[in-house]
This record gives sequence, structure tokens and C-alpha cells, in this order.
Amino acid sequence: MIDLYYWTTPNGHKISLFLEEAGLPYTVHPVNIGKNEQFEPAFLKISPNNRIPAIVDQAPGDGGDPLSLFESGAILLYLAEKTGRFLPKDLRGRQMALQWLFWQMGGLGPMAGQNHHFNRFAPEKVPYAIKRYTDETARLYGVLNKQLEGRQFVAGDDYSIADMAIYPWIVPHEFQGQNLDDFPALKAWFQRIKARPATGRAYALVDKINPPK
Repeated sequence: MIDLYYWTTPNGHKISLFLEEAGLPYTVHPVNIGKNEQFEPAFLKISPNNRIPAIVDQAPGDGGDPLSLFESGAILLYLAEKTGRFLPKDLRGRQMALQWLFWQMGGLGPMAGQNHHFNRFAPEKVPYAIKRYTDETARLYGVLNKQLEGRQFVAGDDYSIADMAIYPWIVPHEFQGQNLDDFPALKAWFQRIKARPATGRAYALVDKINPPK
């Protein structure tokens, strides 16, 4: 059993996507970041960087105590290795998937996150920051679009943890000032993932845990 410490953010969705795809049993523990629940001492024991998501694997398979993990990329890699799924086994395929996982962690996520902040949440409009992060998000969309030309998924023909990491950051593309029609290969990839039954199940958690007001 996996305990998932989660809120309805792009990083939170990454892990629910994997768990639903793999059919792993899990229990959701909501961590309402709007109420600063990520700073509670019990959660900090699991996620010392006070960020969601985090997991506790009650049966890690090594005969030891439950294993806790934070950082969404590390969690995805752990779950892929635990299940033997969604990460290519050949050398080149594995490295391709890991490159794009780290691309999301180091590029798309931080830049799109700053985009969200300055476009939607900053107490004052800062035109320079809005343009900077909107333009950089567009550049990253273009990089991804080029990678997806002639491919079904980011690392090739098979769905992988790289796709799971990237997709939730494309879902709010309108908030980021991006039009998917400008990125046709990316748009086709986005629709393929959106149509997966597990994606629907993962995103249904939003209505249960943090329904739109």
C-alpha cells in the first residue's frame, strides 16, 4: 500500500497518474497547501522540504520499515523501478526517458510555475516578469513539440514517467499564455494522454479533494 501525500497541483498529479496507470493500491492524504498544512511537523518528517507530493511505501519489498520519499521526480523513478513499468529497460530508451524527466524537473516545471505566479497570483502585475516567463514557457513548449514530432510519446512509442511528469504542466496551458494550436505535435500528444482512462481517474481526485469553487 502506498500512502500518497497530495494536493491538486501539477506535481501532485504526476504521482496519481502513475498510481492509476499501474493499478497500485494507494490511500490519499490531502495536504492543503492553501492552509499551510505542508508545514505541519508530521508532514515535515516525510517531506522535509515542505512540498507535495510525498509518499510512504508501506511494503517497499526489502523487508525493512516503510519507506518515505519526497520530490516528484524521485518518486516517479522509484515507482517505475518498483513495478518494472513505464521506464524503458534498454539503455538508450531509459536515458531518453530520464533526460526528459529531468528536463521537466529543471526547466518546464520551474518556468511554468513562475509563469503561473506572475500571471495569476502576484499581488501586483510585473510586465517584465510576465513576459519573461511567458516567453520562456513558449520556448520550452517549442522544444517539447520538436521532440514529439514523429513520436507517440516523449521517449518513443511507449508511455513513460517522462510523459507523466510533463503532462500535468501542460494542462494549464491557457493560464500560461500558450495556444496548443501553435504546437501541433505537442497538442496531439496531449490529447492522447488526456484520453487515457487512468488520466481521467487521476484528475477525478480534484473533484473529491479540492473541487473548483
